[in-house]
Amino acid sequence: MAAKGNAVELQAGGRTVRLSNPDKVYFPERGFTKLDVARYFLAVGPGITRALRDRPTTLERFVDGVEGESFFQKRAPKNLPDWIPTAHITFPSGRYADEIRPTEPAAVLWAANLGTLTFHPWPVRGDATDHPDELRIDLDPQPGTGFADAVRAAHELRGLLDEYGLRGWPKTSGGRGVHVYVPIEPRWDFTRVRRSAIAVGRELERRMPGRVTTAWWKEERGERIFVDYNQTARDRTIASAYSIRPRPHAPVSAPLHWEELDDADPRDFDLVTMPVRYAELGDIHADMDDHAFSLDGLLELAAQDERDHGLADLPYPPDYPKMPGEPKRVQPSRARKES
Repeated sequence: MAAKGNAVELQAGGRTVRLSNPDKVYFPERGFTKLDVARYFLAVGPGITRALRDRPTTLERFVDGVEGESFFQKRAPKNLPDWIPTAHITFPSGRYADEIRPTEPAAVLWAANLGTLTFHPWPVRGDATDHPDELRIDLDPQPGTGFADAVRAAHELRGLLDEYGLRGWPKTSGGRGVHVYVPIEPRWDFTRVRRSAIAVGRELERRMPGRVTTAWWKEERGERIFVDYNQTARDRTIASAYSIRPRPHAPVSAPLHWEELDDADPRDFDLVTMPVRYAELGDIHADMDDHAFSLDGLLELAAQDERDHGLADLPYPPDYPKMPGEPKRVQPSRARKES
């Protein structure tokens, strides 16, 4: 590391990346600075690069630290170095953008210099942006539930995936939830992948009655784990593995082995502890890219749900255009008042 005025130069994969204002405090509660953030990303560089590699990625930037304003940067900045490629993506509205497509640790470090703490990669690669290669299942605790409830749902999910010839890789969300990633063949569009996620959620509801829900409207979820199927919709993303989450204690999204889930505490994985864990274990999800599973079984389950139980599509996010086959997108309590 070389100092240069009010900046330092860091080495990442043979490249020199300039870090301005390295002493700027990003996490006041623990005193972590911008340089601490950069060093963290260097320590887990191969792991987060694997999670982001060749994926169009939205940057969640905190230029004044976690207590300041933040924003999501979807379009590649104008000062993007020529060694960071981009991917052309289309939003649900039909508009488009060129997003950064990280391929090396230096790109992560460059984004960290812009105040990026959390990276939000699309579930696609740069050469096939309409065909996801990951099914991402977000187990989101609702009020009255917590991480332990999400873990129970994750174990049930593991068994369900196994029955359909699928394998998932779990990680903490960085908060109270659990994310499970299933690498898939890039044969299906976003609509079919989302349909598969809905089928998974509905089957979990049947297997864990009163504990899991796919109810889109918060007023209907109750104290259950919400399977957020809309995280698989186009332009919806999940924080990547090793991303830092914007909470005072600087937690990170931690890849886990299935056997670790029961004893895990999300607060144990942070800016300080994750580099130690990574140095000891490496990227424990490194083999995920060696697999690509079929969604045929889950799509058949979805077809069976519709054929035998009349369970068709579920609502999309409010900013989406009306989608074919989508039910009425209106809050149930409001619909009752209007009827």
